Amino acid sequence: MKNSKRLLIFILAVGVFGIINTEMGVIGILPALADHFNVSVSKAGLLVSLFALAIAIAGPTLPLVFSRINRKKIMLLVIAIFIIGNFISIFTTNFTVALLARVIPAFFHPVYVSIALSVAAASVSEREAPKAISKVFIGVSAGMVLGVPVVSFITNTISLEVGMSFFAIVNIFTFIATLLFVPSMPVQERLSYGSQLKILTHGITWLSILAVLFLNAAIFGVYSYLAEYLGVVTNMSPNLVSTMLLVYGLANIVGNIIAGRFLTDYPIRSVTIFPIVLTAVYLIFFFVAEFTIPTAIIILVWGILGGIGANINQYWIMSSAPKAPDFANGLFLTSVNLGTTIGAGVAGIIISQIGTEYILFVGVFTLVFGFICILLRNYIYRPKTNQLIESDY
Repeated sequence: MKNSKRLLIFILAVGVFGIINTEMGVIGILPALADHFNVSVSKAGLLVSLFALAIAIAGPTLPLVFSRINRKKIMLLVIAIFIIGNFISIFTTNFTVALLARVIPAFFHPVYVSIALSVAAASVSEREAPKAISKVFIGVSAGMVLGVPVVSFITNTISLEVGMSFFAIVNIFTFIATLLFVPSMPVQERLSYGSQLKILTHGITWLSILAVLFLNAAIFGVYSYLAEYLGVVTNMSPNLVSTMLLVYGLANIVGNIIAGRFLTDYPIRSVTIFPIVLTAVYLIFFFVAEFTIPTAIIILVWGILGGIGANINQYWIMSSAPKAPDFANGLFLTSVNLGTTIGAGVAGIIISQIGTEYILFVGVFTLVFGFICILLRNYIYRPKTNQLIESDY
């Protein structure tokens, strides 16, 4: 039984990797995409921000709609849609078509990921759920470890079209693995739509959503333009930029492992301290960004915090609505992707109006707002928090 659960969690992580790889892989090649479609880098950033916006829109609705259907069938459907979008993106030379080929599959992104997180959590005890979820989140980090730097490297050494083909190859592999090894998963307990929507009437849910939105804007508002930042501010070569993206992704995996342990033993303290530490990292980054070695060290630390942050975001919303896991995970995906959209959008404006080096302050200011929301939830809903996580106090 234990081995079968481990295999299931591994496959879920692979599936999430395939989806996240398509979402995040273009970050490392935004300058190349801008040249290919003859648009500005900030406009090419729409490939990231509009993808995230589509997820934000679909997050609270489509997981709810599909919550009563066999989960394996839904996962296969979503992956198939992503494969079709991948192939269109490879061959089109029209920027609008490329946007549509990314945005349409993006609407189905939260369906797959919310199912993967819910299944992982349900496969173990409630206390061990953060560890199981952290293993699935390794798929997110793997999307960065392999997707972002590998696509960047392939694009720089061969061509943009070959680099984009990596997305399709990964998703085809994911489809086959899911078809062959994931068991049929009919829904055992069918929650009514009304009972799931009821969590939106709770203040703790909205404070959690706002906190997660700001925290993710702080991370991905900056990370969305990391390739541009390292090239313009730190003056790194394209291959060195690819290496730095790889370092960030590998560090994310370490962060996921650490987060699973912290959120099991010290969840509330971990969430509360996180924005303080990341703010300090950004401020240091701003002053050392022109120097290669200090920047590399900062990216390593930042990558670890990014992995921890992904787990914190999911935990923070899930702990506010544990009785509606699929819908809560949908809200989590909406929150983080809306945060990415806002963060990347504001950072794009900062780049065009002030300068690339100042996008770090997008992270600093959004972390301040996120920290305030965390403190408000801890203060106003402390009795409920204590009931959920007694071991942390």
